[in-house]
Amino acid sequence: SRYVGFADPAVSRLGSTTWQKTKGKIKEDVEKLAKELLNLYSQKEIIVRKPYLFDKELESQLKAGFLYEETPDQVQAMVDIKKDLAKEKPMDRIICGDVGFGKTEVAMRAALMAATNSYQSAIICPTTILANQHFNNFKERFKDLPVKISLLSRLQTKNEQKRITKEISEGKVDILIGTHRVLSSDITFKNLQMLIIDDEQR
Repeated sequence: SRYVGFADPAVSRLGSTTWQKTKGKIKEDVEKLAKELLNLYSQKEIIVRKPYLFDKELESQLKAGFLYEETPDQVQAMVDIKKDLAKEKPMDRIICGDVGFGKTEVAMRAALMAATNSYQSAIICPTTILANQHFNNFKERFKDLPVKISLLSRLQTKNEQKRITKEISEGKVDILIGTHRVLSSDITFKNLQMLIIDDEQR
């Protein structure tokens, strides 16, 4: 069928030098990516951290504010996360579920576990709107807990961003919620231990 796109693609003959160069370039890129992944995973294998301790009282307080009944999948996800955090190896976990199935609740409880161990968490959202939604939800749920939550996005004034950046580096922010702005070079965490990435962010 006819190709419909934003630009006309260049199609090379299979035996041509252009096709051979294209294949060679892709092979190089794949090998480079494989080496980077191998290096990353080998580094992860030797990294150790202190196992997390759990504060049942704070966890119960946060849980009490949940207006719905936990699904079996949410319960299982939290059990698995606790097992991961009780180990010395860094956690690397994907939580899958459709919209409205309670992934944010799991993220909240995991971020609380990091905060109770004096570690910072960063939550990266794909859009400013979603970052604001998460921020408001977190603020509401954590309002009675000794946890400082901040929002960082391009919509804030330079002065606000500067103040929040300073608080992050001083360890005064326990949970930072934001867009890819969180990954900017001017952001220095004092003790970041948990990174939660929204699925759309990949």
